[in-house]
Amino acid sequence: MILHRCFAWSRTAAPDAADGALWFPRVFQGEGRHDNPDVYGCLYLADRPVSCIVEQIAAFRGQRLTASLLRRRGLPLAVADIELDAGARLIDLDDPTVLRRERLRPSMVATAQRRITQPQSLALHRRHAEAAGIRWWSRWEALWVNVTVFDRAASALALKSVRALTLEDAALLEAAEFFGLRIA
Repeated sequence: MILHRCFAWSRTAAPDAADGALWFPRVFQGEGRHDNPDVYGCLYLADRPVSCIVEQIAAFRGQRLTASLLRRRGLPLAVADIELDAGARLIDLDDPTVLRRERLRPSMVATAQRRITQPQSLALHRRHAEAAGIRWWSRWEALWVNVTVFDRAASALALKSVRALTLEDAALLEAAEFFGLRIA
């Protein structure tokens, strides 16, 4: 399965080194939906580039999208295409059977309240030691699939490509249109 990640990229970094496409940025984690950096690092991936880009530009709704907004910590935003090994097991939080088994409700999975989602993901991480991560839906568009990959599954990931985002990138234009952002 090919997944996509939008992240601050250092062109000179090895894929699994700091600011590389396969780097698990625990040092910056703690505020994300499934973050538990004291126990594991995670990568937030998506089934399509627009979904992971939307996550990066959502804060700029109502503004003009300029090249300067495509930088984080002085680094350009990039989109990586990452292959997750076909044998990797994901806990599918869009499956009613899984939700019932895990005693979770869709509203509790979809909430933006991290005090709820972070303990859920920690419990899933601990109960399912063989799981590579969690599959769930985007809060922006329920048809978009997001995948949180735990760092214990790093060996199940293979980098296919990375490209820096530009204002002409088709997936960025789609994300900008989703929010009604004007491109400067």
